[in-house]
Amino acid sequence: MDNWEKSLSRSVTSPEELSGLFRIETSTLAGVVARYPMRITPHYLGLIDQPGDAIWRQCVPDPAELHDLSQSPDPLDEERLSPVPGLIHRYPDRVVWIVSSACAVYCRFCMRKRGVGCQDMVPAPQGEAIDYIASRPQIRDVILSGGDPLLLPDERLDAILTALRRIPHLEIIRIGTRVPVTLPERITAKLARMLKRHQPIYLNTHFNHPREITPHSAKACARLADVGIPLGNQTVLLKGVNDDPQVMRSLMQRLLTIRVRPYYIHQMDLVKGTAHFRTRVAQGVALMEALRGHTSGLAVPHYVIDLPGGKGKVEIPSGRVARDGSRVTVTNYLGEIVEYSDLS
Repeated sequence: MDNWEKSLSRSVTSPEELSGLFRIETSTLAGVVARYPMRITPHYLGLIDQPGDAIWRQCVPDPAELHDLSQSPDPLDEERLSPVPGLIHRYPDRVVWIVSSACAVYCRFCMRKRGVGCQDMVPAPQGEAIDYIASRPQIRDVILSGGDPLLLPDERLDAILTALRRIPHLEIIRIGTRVPVTLPERITAKLARMLKRHQPIYLNTHFNHPREITPHSAKACARLADVGIPLGNQTVLLKGVNDDPQVMRSLMQRLLTIRVRPYYIHQMDLVKGTAHFRTRVAQGVALMEALRGHTSGLAVPHYVIDLPGGKGKVEIPSGRVARDGSRVTVTNYLGEIVEYSDLS
């Protein structure tokens, strides 16, 4: 067993374990964990200063998760857009391949909260996924997602990348992962060397708060950057975590110091069980205004909404956006006019 696997095996997975470290009422969390699993690695647990802080909110279950009854478990219509179970084909030239159903830490705001860490979430079978991609020459870009692709063993991930690289029309591979944040010891020299063999690979990680940038996470990112893998970051705008201009600016600036380029700030998806994290779009616009001109353009990402119903991402603000009360009207990449509920 590698060191990262040993570390993962020591993760906190129950309210009872958590109560041995913090003064909390376990009975209120048991029902939440029964529906939405909990896992917190030793590394990420060590970033918590006190109950209720920005790190705690991201990883510790909250009874509010069970009280959010108004939203869909799959607002982006991923299951409808899956010609092969676990393979999402939303845009013409790219697909998302769910290769793992597990994460090192189960984030409480997860867009796939309905299945990540649960037994009923099944990754796309490799043969079916490869056959689908190979039979469609318009697909030039594959995004490996999950769960977290980097929780797969090196050999399994290598086999997936090797199969993809045999497809002549496939140009780039992207990997979405949070392990540099939650389990940085997973980014071994061996893993970095293996990924280097399958270039061009682009890796997007997921830092949400400046305190997540530690010497360990910086070392993990350096290992990837040193083998020539471009690193980007996708941040989710979260109430009580990073919805403050100074916090967000500090995060974006510190990302650049570890060679990670800010890519997206995501408006929270309308996922059932996450409403307590949601902010208004106007607040996101204000955060972007606090970045532009006040820091390097390198530190200014795109602020986007991933529209419900699989309508795609739109950047906010733009000349195509009109805000009226509690709704935002946008035009997507297909020219469709879509109303987005802006209720927090």
